[in-house]
Amino acid sequence: MTGIVGEFFDLKADTDADILAMQVGDFYEFFDDDAELVAEELDLKVSQKSSHGSSYPMAGVPVADLTPYLTALVERGYRVAVADQQETGDGHAREITRVVTPGTLLERTDADAQYLAAVVASDDGYGLAFADVTTGRFHVSAVEGSDAADQLLAELYRFSPVEILPGPDLRTGEALLDRLRARTDATFTLHSAEAFAPGRARHRLREQFGEETIDSVGIDADASVQAAGGILSYVEETGVGVLSSMTRLQTHGSGDQVSLDGTTQRNLELTETMQGDQSGSLLDTIDHTATSAGRRLLAEWLQRPRQSIEELQRRQSAVQALAKSAIERERIQDLLSGGADLERLASRAASGSADARDIRAGVETLALLPELLDLVEASETLAESALPDVLARVDHDRAASLRAELDAALVEEPPGTVTEGGIIAKGYDDELDEIIEDHEEALRWIETLDEREKRKHGITHLTVDRNKTDGYYIQVGNSETDEVPDEYERIKSLKNSERYTIPELDEREREILRLEESRHDLERELFEEIRETVAAHAELLQSVGRVLAETDVLASLATHAVRNDWTRPTLREDGRLDIDAGRHPVVEQTTEFVPNDLALGDDRQFLIVTGPNMSGKSTYMRQAALITLLAQIGSFVPARSADIGVVDGIYTRVGALDELAQGRSTFMVEMQELSNILHSATEDSLVILDEVGRGTATYDGISIAWAATEYLHNTVRAKTLFATHYHELTSLGDHLDRVANVHVAVNEDDGDVTFLRTIRDGPTDRSYGIHVADLAGVPGPVVERSREVLDRLRDEKAIEARGSGGGEPVQAVFDLGSGEFTGPDSAGGAVEQQSASPTASADGAGGPTLSDEQQEVLDAVAGLDVNETPPVELLAKVQQWQERLSDDD
Repeated sequence: MTGIVGEFFDLKADTDADILAMQVGDFYEFFDDDAELVAEELDLKVSQKSSHGSSYPMAGVPVADLTPYLTALVERGYRVAVADQQETGDGHAREITRVVTPGTLLERTDADAQYLAAVVASDDGYGLAFADVTTGRFHVSAVEGSDAADQLLAELYRFSPVEILPGPDLRTGEALLDRLRARTDATFTLHSAEAFAPGRARHRLREQFGEETIDSVGIDADASVQAAGGILSYVEETGVGVLSSMTRLQTHGSGDQVSLDGTTQRNLELTETMQGDQSGSLLDTIDHTATSAGRRLLAEWLQRPRQSIEELQRRQSAVQALAKSAIERERIQDLLSGGADLERLASRAASGSADARDIRAGVETLALLPELLDLVEASETLAESALPDVLARVDHDRAASLRAELDAALVEEPPGTVTEGGIIAKGYDDELDEIIEDHEEALRWIETLDEREKRKHGITHLTVDRNKTDGYYIQVGNSETDEVPDEYERIKSLKNSERYTIPELDEREREILRLEESRHDLERELFEEIRETVAAHAELLQSVGRVLAETDVLASLATHAVRNDWTRPTLREDGRLDIDAGRHPVVEQTTEFVPNDLALGDDRQFLIVTGPNMSGKSTYMRQAALITLLAQIGSFVPARSADIGVVDGIYTRVGALDELAQGRSTFMVEMQELSNILHSATEDSLVILDEVGRGTATYDGISIAWAATEYLHNTVRAKTLFATHYHELTSLGDHLDRVANVHVAVNEDDGDVTFLRTIRDGPTDRSYGIHVADLAGVPGPVVERSREVLDRLRDEKAIEARGSGGGEPVQAVFDLGSGEFTGPDSAGGAVEQQSASPTASADGAGGPTLSDEQQEVLDAVAGLDVNETPPVELLAKVQQWQERLSDDD
């Protein structure tokens, strides 16, 4: 097939994209199935295009309006190929210039980072790489060990990529891929296996970042190099054109960062709530940034807290100075609010998509640097803080030189597109100035032509104008056409007038068209050079952008501290955690919050937290984790005072998400999360456990919780808060040196129960679960019957099952006094379940003879050191023994 439709089908066959947008003149057109799909997704009108006797659906958008439509399609998961029209001597030619995917979409207007990720499997873990094409950021890391899959999920949760490239080996691991897909909304794209080849990937990294970069930044894992190489190949292949903006290769996951697994990030609701909303998250609560880059950086700090006390104290110094300097802080935020996103400008310039308005905005943003520096130096408080050090991280002279060059190149208010002209400032290029002067002189000649012709020929109704059809013309009313001289050549007759031209006008028109074409070509050429200059300074722009973003974040933290009466915490190396009148940073925004103290140290390392449901146990524990985390990003914290022992990791086991589709029950998820904590936490970590063991039978749950407490206390020795309804655990406070009991106080007055939200020492003696059921609206008969059953349990009396027929209650089904559970069997009689403790000896005396299998299990039990065996491993062994004994029977 030939023609426009045929060309569309040929181009579509050359790409694996879902949709093709092909430029046809002033529109991007979609044909056939693509037209139907785009029309449905974007509410476009469908028309018909005839070609070779057939009719095809067609939809289109103007060239200038492609961006919002393209963004909408890509954000819905479609890969869109863009074929641009090129002018040739024979007419037009079209070729695919880029393929836009979720990870290579440059047209982002929100503040969020947009990471493209690659994951490559290795013998002992995974290599990862993350690139944000909108800012040029590029990170690599590796996760290893028995919990590498969990670490991988944590890294993906931290960066929240919009598109993931699985390496060749990972594509065969369907179970892990299914798990990744269940935990992320990212699009999965299969890129060519050759791009991940070790030799090719290493060569690509050296080309991109320099010969010695791989060694100098400490990338040890081959899988990480492969992942990074795969991303570079993909970005190059899609034609996004931003490789030159990727100037820094950074390793992620250094020893200075606090470990936060994906479960903890979700449970603490750092950047989104458990329901997936940004509103109500910690980020949303404390964000007072004035720029999109500032919000991105604040989110990054929350997800990657630091351990370096020196760095954190530097941030604290700046926050404290800004908190004390209200006028200067507001001025700084006002200045920053008018700034552009320089990191994204660098990427857009590198891709060739930045327009003159983008660059002019960059010029104005570079001008903020000296203003900010002057403002800071003029304030004694700010000048003595760490803020000048932040601003000194960029080369101010280079930034000023670039700004001056760009300022001299562009007019103050450039048009939106290059084709409109008028972009380049006067005095920037002598040749262009001469063309513009000649053009303006030719236009002045035409502008005065009508007056000259009127005087010369005595014609009153004479005008000079221009349109696309006739070009420049002289128009004379019909009443005076007899006065028109012979040199006037008629070109069109109208109802009330005639249009003419003269040789001088034709000559001037040709001159104007030539000058306009020359001006257009030269302005485009000059602007492309200016844009290339901006792209060549990508690293400088990114550096300035990061400095402005950090200033923005520090001012934001100071603003929140002042508005909410937060205090500067004291950072300690001894691991002690002392919080006086601490509050939950999010909950305090919406309720009259009751502050609580917390003290953990060498002699008080593990708190068992008891109390009723809905009384505030979870809030108390979460606020401890959040106050610690806030302190380790350099922020002030919601407390009267706080001494924070710097931690190397924060781990939480709060609530399991069902993964039934993956064959993982709630209890299995709970146990895997507990396993990760017991394997990963150290004596320098903070652990938050909420109701561990409740997903299984009561005695099993108590056993797991008990063993986990002992292991965390004796072996891991992490600072731990453990909320539980298993009151049996509170007795551990009398037997383990560093375990203490605290509870949420309750006031009970004549049957009325009030939760005081106050933490007090010692265990609670009741759960008040029935009271909570009543508050939740459980029907009255159920609540009353619950109280009756509870009273009988407390009195160790048998519980009778009430029938539905209104007759006498049936026999007792549970009798605490006898320790027996009874109930009707299939024959209508009674069955009993009670513990038996058969005795046996090796020679068979005193009991039944054991089989070899049974004896082996007994020997294994006798040889097991319970104190040195992690609880989850212990449970696994018990399950194996049960299976062996069952098979033996």
